[in-house]
Parts: sequence; C-alpha cells; structure tokens
Amino acid sequence: MPGWVRAVQALSRLFGVVAAGLILLSVFVVCQMVFVRAVLGHSSIWQTEFVTFSLVAATFLGAPYILLTHGHVNVDVVPLMVSPQARRRLSIAGHLVSLAFCTCFLYAALPWWHETWVTGQTTPSMWRARLWIPYLSIPVGLALLCLQLIARIHLVLTRRELAFGIAKPEAP
Repeated sequence: MPGWVRAVQALSRLFGVVAAGLILLSVFVVCQMVFVRAVLGHSSIWQTEFVTFSLVAATFLGAPYILLTHGHVNVDVVPLMVSPQARRRLSIAGHLVSLAFCTCFLYAALPWWHETWVTGQTTPSMWRARLWIPYLSIPVGLALLCLQLIARIHLVLTRRELAFGIAKPEAP
C-alpha cells in the first residue's frame, strides 16, 4: 500500500479517536450542566454551546474514519447483483460523486471559516466563544474526507481493496 494512503488512513484513525473523545466529553459536560442547573440552581453559560460545537466537530472530524471502516449506512442490493467489474465501476462512480460533493462543500466552507478568523466573530452568549475554533472542524474534516475518498478510489482502482467490501461470491 502506498505511503500516502497509509498516512491518510492514520490521520482518519486519529481523527476518529478525537471525534469519539469529543462525544465522550460532551456527555460529561451535559451531566455537569444538569448538576449545575438542577442541584446548584445556577444557570448554564457555556455548556450548551460547547456541546453543540463538539458534536458538530465530532461529525465532521469522524466522517473520514467512518468511511475508512465502512461504518456508514450502505445499501448494497445493486452491487450484490452485478458482476465484480460492474461493482468496481459502480463503487468508483459513487466515490467520485461523493468526492465532487465534498470538494464543493469544502470550497464553500473555507471562506466561511476564514471570515470568522479574520473578523474575530464570537458567539452572542456571555461565553463569547471565538467561532473560528469550532468552525475549523468543518474544513479540516471535509479535507480529510476528500483525501480518504481519493485513497479509497485509488485502492479500488488498483484492486487493493474490494468494491463495497464485497468478495466474489462462491459457486454453490
């Protein structure tokens, strides 16, 4: 396997761990928020925004890992019905469409993130979190997702990975 593919896969695994950590941290923050509000009778200031931003970041940063591990929802009725060659073409076509979408999304997200960086935008709450920090997860996650899609296309094209992860059916 080429070194660049291994590097992309390693980054996807790393960001998968980061995404899982963000989800776990969000659970703890929600518990802390409930304690502060219900037991201590204080209002929450930063917790809701933190959890929202963390879950969005986990979604975008974890997406490449999900693609790497075939963890996404997959309807494989058609791939199961066609020949292995047609299955490869179908897989490549699907990944190219996904890559086009993610590239367009990344192209739109970069200026959006950059604007928050340059203007120093913050949330309107008392916490006044700098928006460029949570917004950064969107272009970073999308860029890595694009790289993971390119790696997947390469692996299917070079026959180092099975299209849709489906092995050739055995004869009865």
